[in-house]
Amino acid sequence: MDTHTTAEGQHVLDDGAKLHTKTWKPSGTVQAYMVVMHGFSDHSDMYPELFTTLASQGIEVRAFDQRGWGRSVTKPSEKGHTGPTTTVMADMTSFLSTIIPNRPVPAAPVFLYGHSMGGQETLIYAATGPAHIRQQIRGYLLEAPFVALHPKSRPNPVTVVVGRLAGKLLPHYHMYNPLDYSVISRDKEIQQAVKEDTLCHDTGTLEGLAGMLDRAADLESGKVKVGKDAGEGGKTRIWISHGTQDKVCSFEATKNLYESLDPAIEDKEFKVYDGWYHMLHRDLPEDRVKYADDVAKWILARLGPGTEPKSKL
Repeated sequence: MDTHTTAEGQHVLDDGAKLHTKTWKPSGTVQAYMVVMHGFSDHSDMYPELFTTLASQGIEVRAFDQRGWGRSVTKPSEKGHTGPTTTVMADMTSFLSTIIPNRPVPAAPVFLYGHSMGGQETLIYAATGPAHIRQQIRGYLLEAPFVALHPKSRPNPVTVVVGRLAGKLLPHYHMYNPLDYSVISRDKEIQQAVKEDTLCHDTGTLEGLAGMLDRAADLESGKVKVGKDAGEGGKTRIWISHGTQDKVCSFEATKNLYESLDPAIEDKEFKVYDGWYHMLHRDLPEDRVKYADDVAKWILARLGPGTEPKSKL
C-alpha cells in the first residue's frame, strides 16, 4: 500500500525563469513541510530513500532543482548558471513564499533542509534571509554543509585567484568541475549511478563558483553567523549532520561552526556519523534507512508548540 504520492511541476520566478519542482506528499494528514536545497551538480530526485521515508511519516517534502541544475536546465548555456548569491537567496524566498502563506489552518510547521552546497545556502539564509520568512521556519537541518572543502578537494589558491579575476570579466563562463565519485558514498553502485546521471553535469559558471566559495569563506570565518532568533517564535532550532570520512566538505569546519553557534541557541544538535562519506542520504543501504529515520525523528519531535529539546554534541 502506497504511503505517499509524488507530483511534478514548475515554479516561475519574477524574472521569468522556470524551476522544476517535485513534491512527495503523504497519503494522510500533513504533519510538517520540509523544503529542500540540493547540492552542487545535484537535483531533487537524488534523495529517494530520504524523501519517501519522510513522506511515509507525514512529512511533505517540497523540492526544486535550483537555477542551473537538474531539470531546471533546458539548454546548455543554463548549466551552472545560478547567478550571484543575491539571486540564490531570492529564489529561495520565492519558493518558500509559495508554501508558507498557503498552508491549511492550523498550519503544519515548515522546516528548511540543505545538503552540501544547499546546506551552505540554508545557513546563509538562516542568517540573512528576510525576517518575515525566517520567522515562519520551525527548524533548519543541514547535511554535510559546505562550510569549507576538505583539504583533498580544495582547488589550488592560484586557480581561485585567477578564477575570481576572470569571473569579473566573464561571469557566465563555464568551468567543468568533475566530482571524485569515489568519495561521495561508500556504495559503489551509487558512485556509478551519480557518475552516469546526465542531470549531474558538474559544470558551474565562474560567477556561481565564486559565490559558493565566498559564502563558504563567510561561514568559516564567522563573518556570517546564524543568530539565536532565526526561526519561528524568535527561536533558532538547528540540526547539523556530517560524516567523519567526508572527503568533499570538511567535517572539522562544520564541527567548528557548530561549536561557534550562539550559546543562547538552546535547540541545536551536531549529529556525527562515524566513518560515513559525503552523501549521508545515499551511503550504504542500511545506513540510508538510519539517516532518514534520524531526520524524521528530529522533525517530528518539534511539531508541538514549546517543544525545545536541549543541545546535543
